[in-house]
Amino acid sequence: MNILDTGLGSIEAQLWQIMFLSIRCGAALMAAPMVGGTAVPPPVRILLSIVLGFFIATWVPLPPAPDMMSFGAVLAVLHEVVVGLALGFVLQLAFAIPLIAAEQISGTMGLAIATSIDPSSGAQSGALGTFFGLILSLLFYAVGAHLLWYELLIESYRLLPAGEFGFGAWQAKNVVMFMGYGLATAAAIALPVVLVLLLVQVVTGLISRSAPSLNLFALGLPAGVAAGIAALIIALPVMTEQFRGVIETALEQSEGLLRGTPDG
Repeated sequence: MNILDTGLGSIEAQLWQIMFLSIRCGAALMAAPMVGGTAVPPPVRILLSIVLGFFIATWVPLPPAPDMMSFGAVLAVLHEVVVGLALGFVLQLAFAIPLIAAEQISGTMGLAIATSIDPSSGAQSGALGTFFGLILSLLFYAVGAHLLWYELLIESYRLLPAGEFGFGAWQAKNVVMFMGYGLATAAAIALPVVLVLLLVQVVTGLISRSAPSLNLFALGLPAGVAAGIAALIIALPVMTEQFRGVIETALEQSEGLLRGTPDG
């Protein structure tokens, strides 16, 4: 435990140390989906980052912060912002995976016009995407992944101390590769339902060719929606396991960003 000096002579240096340590936490909280949305006001996020910075300054052994008015301090602050944004952005990508899968399913079902307000971002999103996002959020908190992420954020000061430059090009490459993983996972999540809907569309097309007098739109849209809902109910347990895998991979990817070398 680091005992902070309560004398007035060093209070400026201690305040600078706490503010410097809270930069990475603030950037991560701004980018993370848990508290980075419109539901949490910015003053609350700033206060939480300062509290985390005070906790880290008290309990985590760290090298001294660079001089406040030096050029090295400016570079160190930019480095801390990049590290924090990277940790939060990985989670943002993970939470975007079910939204991409939901858009694929909604477009095939004919529910692309059914939109609602996303509670995390405040923007309009598909109804199915909001449903998938709520499932992932509940699962994220249920398995304790938020606690693991906060623990990783604090441990990042041990793995990558504040003021020491260790975030290289290969970490940025890993973030880009995680985006590719997200697209592939979204396609895998939507694949069972999309295949069922494709089969329904083929059957509907055959029926319309054999009986041209039937109204294709009156027959195809309700059949597609009913088949899509039935496929979602059947595939939901598998999707839940895939969501759990997305959470685990996102945490592993966040931890990999803090390694000193690509090989770990």
